[in-house]
Amino acid sequence: KIDPEQMAPMRAVRFRARDGLELEAMLTIPVGREPKGLPLVINPHGGPFGPRDEWRFSSEVQFLANRGFVVLQPNYRGSGGYGMAFERAGYRQWGRAMQDDLTDAVKWAVAEGLADPTRVVIMGASYGGYAAMAGLAFTPELYCAGVNYVGVTDLTTITRQGRGSEGG
Repeated sequence: KIDPEQMAPMRAVRFRARDGLELEAMLTIPVGREPKGLPLVINPHGGPFGPRDEWRFSSEVQFLANRGFVVLQPNYRGSGGYGMAFERAGYRQWGRAMQDDLTDAVKWAVAEGLADPTRVVIMGASYGGYAAMAGLAFTPELYCAGVNYVGVTDLTTITRQGRGSEGG
């Protein structure tokens, strides 16, 4: 019983990471708002290896867009669906190149005029939660807030358990 006319449009965008790697992201713009200088939520997906964000209905994204946020869901290096070389490019890059990809996504959105640089939030779950914490720690000047829900916070424990050893 969702009215498609009330849904914020989502589209794929591409941008370059600082090392030249081309990345794709899903961009959702609030309905009825000019896509200029809006508050931004960058929402990295969990995993990190294997999953990716793609064009589809997301109640979370629609909720945020309904409240006036531009939502950017970058498929950073390591995301699935782009081939093994792209996935492997994320191995051992937690808090490093994968995080740089997210930073570069924010900078792209600001440079495009979509986002107000003083109103950027990073939020995510699982690996996305880790990325939110890393973003707040490594680049606090980019974010006015962050949300980590069910995010990885202890890499030593997770790698001892044999989970995520590629990324540890």
